[in-house]
Amino acid sequence: MKNILLYMKKNLKLVLLIVVLSVSLLAFNAIDSNKINSSNPEKDKLLIELLTFVIERGHYDPAAIDDNLSKGIYKDYIEALDPSKRFFLQSDINEFAKYETLIDDQIKNKDLSFFDLTYNTYLKRMLESQKYYKDILDKPFDYKLNETINTDYEKLPYAKNTSELKERWRKQIKLSTLSSLTDRIKLQEDEKNGVVDEKSKNEKKNEAPKTFEELEKETRESSLKSLDDYFTFIKELDRNDWFGVFVNAIASRFDPHTNYMAPDDKERFDVSISGKFEGIGARLQKKNDLTEITELISGGPAWRGKELEQGDIILKVAQGDEEPVDIVGMRLDNVVKKIKGPKGTEVRLTVKKVDGTMKVISLIRDMVETEETYAKSSVVERNGIKYGIIYLPKFYIDFENQDSRDAGKDVAIEVERLKEQGVKGIIMDVRDNGGGSLKTAVDITGLFIEQGPVVQIKSAGTKKEVLFDRDPKIQWDGPLVVMVNNFSASASEIVAAAIQDYKRGVVIGSKQTYGKGTVQNVIDLNQFVRGNTVGDLGALKTTTQKFYRINGGSTQLEGVTSDVEMPDRYAYIDIGERDLDNAMPWTKIDPASFNIWDKQTNFDKAVQNSKLRMAKNEHFQLIEKSARWTKERRDAYVYSLNLDSFTTEQKSLEEKSKQFKPIYDYKNDLVFKPIPQDFELMNKDESFKEKRERWFESLSKDIYVEEALNVLDDLQSQPVVKGKVDLKKKIVKS
Repeated sequence: MKNILLYMKKNLKLVLLIVVLSVSLLAFNAIDSNKINSSNPEKDKLLIELLTFVIERGHYDPAAIDDNLSKGIYKDYIEALDPSKRFFLQSDINEFAKYETLIDDQIKNKDLSFFDLTYNTYLKRMLESQKYYKDILDKPFDYKLNETINTDYEKLPYAKNTSELKERWRKQIKLSTLSSLTDRIKLQEDEKNGVVDEKSKNEKKNEAPKTFEELEKETRESSLKSLDDYFTFIKELDRNDWFGVFVNAIASRFDPHTNYMAPDDKERFDVSISGKFEGIGARLQKKNDLTEITELISGGPAWRGKELEQGDIILKVAQGDEEPVDIVGMRLDNVVKKIKGPKGTEVRLTVKKVDGTMKVISLIRDMVETEETYAKSSVVERNGIKYGIIYLPKFYIDFENQDSRDAGKDVAIEVERLKEQGVKGIIMDVRDNGGGSLKTAVDITGLFIEQGPVVQIKSAGTKKEVLFDRDPKIQWDGPLVVMVNNFSASASEIVAAAIQDYKRGVVIGSKQTYGKGTVQNVIDLNQFVRGNTVGDLGALKTTTQKFYRINGGSTQLEGVTSDVEMPDRYAYIDIGERDLDNAMPWTKIDPASFNIWDKQTNFDKAVQNSKLRMAKNEHFQLIEKSARWTKERRDAYVYSLNLDSFTTEQKSLEEKSKQFKPIYDYKNDLVFKPIPQDFELMNKDESFKEKRERWFESLSKDIYVEEALNVLDDLQSQPVVKGKVDLKKKIVKS
């Protein structure tokens, strides 16, 4: 069992739960498991049985499996299958609707008739749809026709008949090609007027301008290829894939973070949470029936071997001395399985090189680390003072090896490296960090506080448990800023909330964070079946606990409110936990006992100064205006399919959007530099160097980071003598 956002400490209640579940399930599933094989629907019935049994007994607050739950499952499942309402007919929905309040009964009786009906109907409609789009794209569109399309699919009814469905396909494809056509026409006009970069100019200088008919044909050909690729991908999905969609519609109705992970999904999850895997270290993509290498991961066997390169096509795969297997036309997931393998084993790839030559390349698999998963830091100097910034993409951990690197250990290392550079303040950037291991969240918070509580955990029907930092050592006791945004969730919210409750640092960013205040455990479903002959059953990630701030409040729904609210483009868009219809409610408990940090005497003044800067800063005012405009555009659903009208609308939008160009042109006067350890790696590894330089460039265009540095200035014990900065020079008018 693995805990996400979580709790690696042994929890007696959860351990006992697994024991009870194991005994119960072994008792009534041992006989059934011997009857089934991987291609038999009986395996699906077993999965449903396992899933509901574990959720009912292991979930923090399991919903009753009744008609109300059935309606939710029905709605989510149908929407997942056909979100744009371009496959099912109303007659199909009428048939499906007979089961709307019966799914709960079918779950209890292990009856798959609703799934079988939807699956078979879906396959039939998908097959029919392939003819629709091919016929539609076989002839030019009439762009002079005055017609519109409504893209608010949630409110649109299903097509009554095949004619209506074909018309829906026609309009959806026409909108896509119309958008592409206007882009091509504009690009050609820009080339004619010299409004292109030198590279494009050199590429096009010998090309004659294309006629409207040629451009129109190109857009249809491009759209046809995209749809062919889409349907090729869909055809590769098997019954197990679609059954996974159905199972997840069941699981996620208990709460948004309870979900089933098929074996492949579980493997991807493990790689995501640990940042490493065993293989050759190459990223692949499907290109028609071929498998192409898109990137070599720095430090991996493929990168070290220097024989494979981006753009190479893999044609065959052999394990050691075995005969090579032709992988042309093979599903990408299956290709990946053949190339990955245990550390120390050999894989031989028959490759068509970029230059057209054929080559057999032998590689010894090894542990591969995905560098972009891990914490990184940079140093910036201004007004004669050095500051450090640590960016943490996720709270990673290797559940199988406690001695392996994790987010807590790595952030501690980055803090020490920044201290060696003589920094006077640190920014902890957890923007876009969706969480991960709770243990590492506690460890990271402990780097900045004296020993004390960090977060409170509560299981259903039990007393709360307080997780402490018990180390009296403070690794960094200087000025601290924590940067968050709408997508900072879970473990990120624990760190931000604890730092805020202690008044240890200033939390700046979006009005509030995502609002996930629950703890999940990953439970391997295979452990419950004795003598398993059905193959890997995957895992269930289910909500088992809630976490609370040390002040007794919860981040559930409400998130963490920033000390300094900074406008951003998502300010008026519904993207948090609070916007999900089946999210768990906000609750509170008694606070833990803790002492507020009293060594930052100018904390309140720093917060006040930042708020004053926000109110006066033209750039942030422009971002606020842009956020409102983004919300307005997001709510626009009706588009003209007439070329002239569509072009006029797009030009009008383009003119309006020009007022926001300074947001993207913004650049501060700061130079972000690597720490010495990274500088050495940058000299050895071009890929690593490119990624770091890209990060430094993004920091130099980040007004939020600049304001975080302003806050660090204000948190200094001695006033910082600042150079004059002309904000108007930074805002490039167009």
